[in-house]
Amino acid sequence: MNHSVNEKCACLAPESAAVARPRLPVKSVLLILSLAAWWPLYSQLLPFSQWLTYNLLGLAPQTHMGEAVAFFFYDTPKVFMLLVLVVFGVGLIRSFFTPERTRAILAGKREILGNILAALLGVATPFCTCSAVPLFIGFVEAGIPLGVTFAFLISAPMVNEIALALLFGMFGWRIALIYLATGLIIAMVSGWVIGRLHLERQVEDWVYEIRVEKTATMPELNWSGRLDYAGRAVRDIVGKVWPYLVVGIAVGAGIHGYVPEGMMASIMGNDAWWSIPLAVLIGVPIYSNAAGIIPVVQALLGKGAALGTVLAFMMSVIGLSLPEVIILRRVLKPQLIGVFVGVVALGIIIVGFVFNAVF
Repeated sequence: MNHSVNEKCACLAPESAAVARPRLPVKSVLLILSLAAWWPLYSQLLPFSQWLTYNLLGLAPQTHMGEAVAFFFYDTPKVFMLLVLVVFGVGLIRSFFTPERTRAILAGKREILGNILAALLGVATPFCTCSAVPLFIGFVEAGIPLGVTFAFLISAPMVNEIALALLFGMFGWRIALIYLATGLIIAMVSGWVIGRLHLERQVEDWVYEIRVEKTATMPELNWSGRLDYAGRAVRDIVGKVWPYLVVGIAVGAGIHGYVPEGMMASIMGNDAWWSIPLAVLIGVPIYSNAAGIIPVVQALLGKGAALGTVLAFMMSVIGLSLPEVIILRRVLKPQLIGVFVGVVALGIIIVGFVFNAVF
């Protein structure tokens, strides 16, 4: 009797040990399955959009309406899939950074090194138009030079990780790398120029008088917490930008289907020297974001617009948004606002001319 009991216990032991083994969290399993399914779905978007346009809807190929609708049906899921993947990945990276940690990295650095670090950190750290004022105050309070602060404030919106990833997905690494390099150069040089002008008196007096209370440091997250953080970033960012995204794709579809190539090349081509300053002037007051402007960029390039002109237009929309300028007015006097806009706009225009001449 005892022998059979022991045999029974021995048989149960492996099952008990198996139950005790740690299992992958459900979130990790879902993430792995989603990543495995992403590429097969992404690779079928073009044939699916063509089937939907020409077979299901019955539109004729090589017509204005057919090309516009096919562009819209292809780009909408394409951009959304790229956006979700990129925002999630960047959310994981950003879970390692806080504004406090960013200020600690920049504080006490020499100006040239500070400008380089500030521009690089601007790409990786959380930033939006609404956070311009608290970040600026925090940097001033930490004793970070004005030029270094502006290098960060320029780089953060201009070298947008969403734009970088979408450019890579749509045009390849070459154009994405051009965008990254030019954005960082503009941020570094603009920060250095503003630092050389010694415009500290053009910051509102109350900024120097305020003492920002030290906020509690974000507790160190485990991987489950980082996945939650990245998931919330996807919900928040995609939830905010999707209307702009759809409108941008619709505008791009209209350009792709209806705007003649010759007209676009004459307005934004290499021969139209005035097109670059005009593109920057048009881009500054437009309130859009990277996700909304990239489909327009794709359509403009497809119609023969020059790379430098389109790049200048995109950077002016992303890097010199009117809402950011209005919010920064709370901490900057008009002269410094004018210098900020003028230096960045001049840098964008120079980049546009250089790339039109080279490419």
